[in-house]
Amino acid sequence: MMERKAIIGNFRWVICGLLFFATTINYIDRQVISILKPMIVHWPGWSELEYGRVISFFQLAYAAMMIVAGAVIDRIGIRKGFAIAIVFWSLAAMGHAISGAVLSFIVWRVLLGLGEAANFPASIKTVAEWFPKRQRALATGIFNSGTNVGAFVTPFAVAWILSTLGSWRWAFILTGALGFLWLILWFIIYKRPEEHPQLSKEELAFIQSEPEEKAEKTPWLPLFRHKQTWAFTIGKCMTDPIWWVWLFWVPGFLNKKFGIDIKAMGVPLVVIYTMASVGSIGGGWLSSFFIKRGLSINASRKTAMLMCALCVVPVIFAAGTTHIWTAILLIGLACGAHQGWSANIFTLSSDMFPKRAVGSVVGIGGAAGGIGGFFIANIVGWVLNRNPGNYLPIFIIAGSMYLSALLIIHLIVPKMEAAEVE
Repeated sequence: MMERKAIIGNFRWVICGLLFFATTINYIDRQVISILKPMIVHWPGWSELEYGRVISFFQLAYAAMMIVAGAVIDRIGIRKGFAIAIVFWSLAAMGHAISGAVLSFIVWRVLLGLGEAANFPASIKTVAEWFPKRQRALATGIFNSGTNVGAFVTPFAVAWILSTLGSWRWAFILTGALGFLWLILWFIIYKRPEEHPQLSKEELAFIQSEPEEKAEKTPWLPLFRHKQTWAFTIGKCMTDPIWWVWLFWVPGFLNKKFGIDIKAMGVPLVVIYTMASVGSIGGGWLSSFFIKRGLSINASRKTAMLMCALCVVPVIFAAGTTHIWTAILLIGLACGAHQGWSANIFTLSSDMFPKRAVGSVVGIGGAAGGIGGFFIANIVGWVLNRNPGNYLPIFIIAGSMYLSALLIIHLIVPKMEAAEVE
């Protein structure tokens, strides 16, 4: 067995590493604003409500572009599409530095959302192209853990930039420039498996060890006819917004409830997002483990998702605790469970759809998640504006959403059969 692994090779994991770094940069660029939130909400013309509106417009743009981005990636290809997207969102991230008023922030957040929307459709399609089904959940979990690395690197980076350069504007400029460094690696390393000179014949055969699929492109509109699309889309719509809550409001929660300032935010967020990284990889590994033990793909994915959904429930108690580390650990558990859930729900798209349609399906689901995020951002802003510091209603919604989503997914696709896409 050890000899076979050595012969096959592991270059596909280098590609997974590129996706991991792109996702890390994606989340650094979007999270800078949340680290600066304790400062921003005290600027003239700003409040929790205005902050919520700025975040909600990012979500709306992200949602609108998700459908388009997935379809475009399916048509023009991963290499070119991903490169265009990261240039666009990096410039938008840097553009925040010339703003300050609510309206100008909204404009740059909209542009950022439009660019960042391509990351997950492109990454999921890349995984479907470079990995056989039995390894896709693990590969997805690994690249998806970049969301957590980005989230806990950001507070340290922002704190260092503020203390060194003294201006919040440099936080947007320097973090936004990271995308151009990734772009160089992307053009040097990435090609399709069939065209890559560093990929061995044995590894290519392993990647393509499943039945051949048609190469035709798939339009996204007919995908709405399939119940599999609705199962994936509803699941994303219900649970993606909860991740946005953690990403954009946890720094404010820690500041408001426990008095943690920007410079001290790093350690708590490292703990939270380290737990999230473990959950991301662990959730992907878990369903792969069940498959190896003989469970069907349907049972393996849903069992892993159920375990993740149950682990989110205790976060309800984080809103009421007076112990900071109790709150941090409960939020960290919820974030880890979300990322484990995310690794598996993303993989549902490649389990139920052919490779040529995966980018479009992920785009539709991501759009639904963005629409849900638009509403949750406005709801959270409204709740905190009316009752400053009262996070309990928000945490109750977060704790109950995953079990509800899994029930709906199971009712729609009890056997999770493959969609007959023409």
